[in-house]
Amino acid sequence: MTKEQSFVFADHIDRDPFTSSQTQERALNAAIVQANISESLEEYIEIFDAFYDDDIQITSETGEEPIRGKARVRSLLANFLVPLHVMAELHGLLISIRQSAIPGDVAGETQSAWTLELVGVSGRTCTVSWRVLRKWDGPRVVYEHHYDHQQTGGRSLEWAHGPVRRSGD
Repeated sequence: MTKEQSFVFADHIDRDPFTSSQTQERALNAAIVQANISESLEEYIEIFDAFYDDDIQITSETGEEPIRGKARVRSLLANFLVPLHVMAELHGLLISIRQSAIPGDVAGETQSAWTLELVGVSGRTCTVSWRVLRKWDGPRVVYEHHYDHQQTGGRSLEWAHGPVRRSGD
């Protein structure tokens, strides 16, 4: 069963940069939350390709060098998603993701808070939360900064720095 997804870019509807970026942020976040990693990781890659600029720059509060370029970020995203997909599909890992908007008043900038919850078949949980600042240029994200990372439970989740490993579930 194939689930087709299309994304609507609102930049042609509203030329106001503040309203346009807020509308695009809502569309991007809704697509991420509605995607199902246990069915397909390709859906997340399609979302990334639809919303992110070729010259995207990703940073985090760790102080590491920025990650630049769509191909490099796509590769890191896939490295993060593949283990989640496999654990969900083959090992029964339950995955849920939630987001909430953080109000802002800068045109072309949006912020949101995210929570990723992983529940193993044993009932053990790992919850990761973080915040994201995005800068938009029309319908595309050109800059994304991840900050305020927190993790409870699960000793071995390596958010954005390597694969997620299963820890005794």
